[in-house]
Amino acid sequence: MTASPSLPLLVLGQDADPHAQRGVECPGGLPPASDPGLVARAERAKAALGDRLFVLGHHYQRDEVIRFADVTGDSFKLAREAAARPEAEYVVFCGVHFMAESADILTGDDQHVVLPDLAAGCSMADMARLDQVEDAWDALGDAGIGDVTVPITYMNSSADIKAFCGRHGGAVCTSSNARTALEWALERGEKVLFLPDQHLGRNTAVLQLGIPFEACAVYDPRLPSGGLTQRQLRDATMILWRGHCSVHGRFTAGGVDAVRAAVPNVNVLVHPECTYDVVTKADLVGSTEFIIATLDAAPPGSAWAVGTELNLVQRLADRHPDKTVVFLDKTVCFCSTMNLSDLPHFVWALENLADSNPVNVIAVDPQTQHWAKAALDRMLALPGVSPARD
Repeated sequence: MTASPSLPLLVLGQDADPHAQRGVECPGGLPPASDPGLVARAERAKAALGDRLFVLGHHYQRDEVIRFADVTGDSFKLAREAAARPEAEYVVFCGVHFMAESADILTGDDQHVVLPDLAAGCSMADMARLDQVEDAWDALGDAGIGDVTVPITYMNSSADIKAFCGRHGGAVCTSSNARTALEWALERGEKVLFLPDQHLGRNTAVLQLGIPFEACAVYDPRLPSGGLTQRQLRDATMILWRGHCSVHGRFTAGGVDAVRAAVPNVNVLVHPECTYDVVTKADLVGSTEFIIATLDAAPPGSAWAVGTELNLVQRLADRHPDKTVVFLDKTVCFCSTMNLSDLPHFVWALENLADSNPVNVIAVDPQTQHWAKAALDRMLALPGVSPARD
């Protein structure tokens, strides 16, 4: 990746996310990362499984894993792609837990969704637990606004949070259709409870819908009544859950200023999970699919500073050697849990499937599936919504 000398990339240690969901230990046979035959083993196992296997690779995955993906994309696009292949007995999702849950919700009962490493959770999704959200809903009821509040959850949430929204008349949204989802919600109620990413909710409400910044209240589940008075809840139009993406939250307004000073005529392109001050300083804001399409269409010789996960930024820089593509941070910003789906775990999962021994199967219970799908279906029914981008 091209980088300005004043913007060095420092390789930092990656600690496992303490909030990640932990699964069983791989019971023997997990090949070491140093095994020089890993690629060949993956190729053999995938060939042996043939059409029984369908591999999904999220944009933020390591190159060593994404090379084996049959389809790459964002989380909801991948789940839809899996649902469109009912002949695939095994769907291996190289991503994180909530993504595999969405794939299980949308695929058939005879299909098995496998996550190579069950520790691959999502810190943002883990910031909203069902018991916390139910407590928040009770607090809204106590404030007299429960009946006029519509819950909307970002795709980056657990299946039970999606089901909560389904049960309470709400919907799911992606970063591409968040505006449409909020417009839909505000036609049905006076307020929105937006889960779990406060930044996507605030950026969409203020910058796209013109809702006053002051009408966005942040509900902190760690505090009694979310740290808000009943008056503050009643005065708010957007009740934002205090959650965030640990990757996109690292980018700063100062970083934007620094890259503009270092790279002549640079275009700053960021994801809407970034903070409000970063988004307002950027030139363009959009989903990972939007970021990819923008770089693909950019003219040769143009310069770009990209604020999203580093695996994708590196891949875009390699794909566009005729453009200057730099990372919008001075230090490495890999998503630690996304990177858990490494080649040894991928090989271990595929070889077990080839031996008719499904491992790390993600199975959402029927009632949760029902209500989560209701929330997803409401999103798909929104006008102009494309299921292929998030």
